[in-house]
Amino acid sequence: MQKTESKLIDLYEHPGHLLRRAQQISVSIFYDEMGTELTPVQYAMLRNLENQEGIDQVSLSAISGIDTSTGATVCARLEEKGLLERRVIPTNRRQRALTITRAGEQLLSDLIPGAQRLRRRLLAPLTDVEQQQFMKLLSKLVRENNEQSRAPLADSAPVARELS
Repeated sequence: MQKTESKLIDLYEHPGHLLRRAQQISVSIFYDEMGTELTPVQYAMLRNLENQEGIDQVSLSAISGIDTSTGATVCARLEEKGLLERRVIPTNRRQRALTITRAGEQLLSDLIPGAQRLRRRLLAPLTDVEQQQFMKLLSKLVRENNEQSRAPLADSAPVARELS
């Protein structure tokens, strides 16, 4: 027999609230381990750009799960920091092609140990088996609810693939 759904009086029975708290914790650990040079969104955009040289801002935003206006602001900030270059695309003057700079590549390289520590710290309360299960379930939750997002991930985004 299935348990009947609770009345959700306790806030900590709400998955959305727990996800928001997990995000707060993740951001806090992000700054502890990665420093303050980049925000988590800037890091995501720059990390995605690393493998998508010449991509336009709109497409980079789409594969990062970020709305286009936020993506444009993030790219402008990354350009101000000298971490990427934006060039107008001659065939479509409203779009800008993006290229990561040497400084951007170096920063991403320098942040790898912090990203590894971030992952370890965030998942530390879980056993190895629980970590794998959590990541599989979290990826499924994000993938299956993608269309509910204000900025759905593009089909080519990594989370859209089934994790093994």
